[in-house]
Amino acid sequence: MDPENLPPAAKRALAEAEARRKEAEAKAPLPPELGGRDGPEPVRYGDWEKKGLAVDF
Repeated sequence: MDPENLPPAAKRALAEAEARRKEAEAKAPLPPELGGRDGPEPVRYGDWEKKGLAVDF
């Protein structure tokens, strides 16, 4: 779809999303976690245990 033919609400949403992306890029990256577990982020991937032991955050 041609961006010129979008409704005003869609144009606003695209502009807001672009502003959020630029703001996120401008922020400094988080420092690495010391003593954290290896592998994928458990909250993001739903892996709440390691070797059969539940992990309490």
